Amino acid sequence: MNLRDGVKTSDNKVSAETEKLADFVKDESKSLIDRLECYEDIINLEVGDTALNRAKTLEREFDIRQLYLKYEGDNPTGTQKDRIAFAQMYDALRRKYEVTSLATCGNYGVAVALAANLAGIKCKIYIPESYQTDRFAEMKSLGAEIIQLSGSYEDVVRKSSALAQQNDWYDANPGGANTPLQISAYSQIAFEIIEELGDAPKYCAAPVSNGTLFAGIYRGFVSMYKRGKTSRIPKMIAASSSRKNPIVQSFIQGLDFCKDLDPHIAKETKYNEPLVNWHSFDGEEALYALIQSEGSAFNISDKKMKEMSSFLLKKEGLRILPAATAGLIALLEMDEKHNFEPDRYVSVLTAKY
Repeated sequence: MNLRDGVKTSDNKVSAETEKLADFVKDESKSLIDRLECYEDIINLEVGDTALNRAKTLEREFDIRQLYLKYEGDNPTGTQKDRIAFAQMYDALRRKYEVTSLATCGNYGVAVALAANLAGIKCKIYIPESYQTDRFAEMKSLGAEIIQLSGSYEDVVRKSSALAQQNDWYDANPGGANTPLQISAYSQIAFEIIEELGDAPKYCAAPVSNGTLFAGIYRGFVSMYKRGKTSRIPKMIAASSSRKNPIVQSFIQGLDFCKDLDPHIAKETKYNEPLVNWHSFDGEEALYALIQSEGSAFNISDKKMKEMSSFLLKKEGLRILPAATAGLIALLEMDEKHNFEPDRYVSVLTAKY
């Protein structure tokens, strides 16, 4: 059994106010404009505005000044995926789609299932036959239909996108036409960081897989800089499982394009599962962010991610998925090597467990 995503099953509770708003959204006798307004209220109530806290225990332990952790586990299904899931279901509702479909190995499926459920949209989730996850039960409880297909995750993305096109369903998969909307949703993370700090940090670190999150955060910082809302654009730090991510490997090799890996060597474990792929659907955008920000990319071992997850629970009281700590580990390793001057440094922790 191959587990891709390691976030444990949760109740995925939303507020009573959200449930009341969802009843209105699902009522097709109401005007679409009013329904969209209510769904936007749901997004404002439930998604984003996640905690940004100074990690003083880590500062003392690793001798770094002003280290901040952006905790995406505050989102309703426990990961950053809620940001793009709700943005896309708003788009699907606006365009009057009745069905949405996507490929997933866990976390993103739960996020879309919840967002679709609250929007009154049917949800079809395609999963590779070789994958199992505790989150299947959550998807089903939220009304999603689960279909397992042969092939890798990347194969199933392509197959499910083809089925969406054939059946006129909303395709919620990564890459392609969805990239601008997803990047825009993730750019809100940068807006929130600047709102809290009053300026951009010197460095911002995040785990990288398909590249959408990383590209979105960078795009948010660039937008705020061009609008005169921040004095600088941070240097971006990408981190992923050792030699199992095309973005990191392409950057380390000095390439100006994202080169696919050999599918046979990109093997998952229970610790690196959310990070591993041989093709990053938004890899070009993430690589561009690394190059333009004069950032850095790191390979992080399972052992280090597991140890950091345990450390964060013990020292900071945060239950963080090991893979979600990759960016933080990379940031601390950079500080150890270069002895950062006092400034502000941010690491995005993408998922709880």
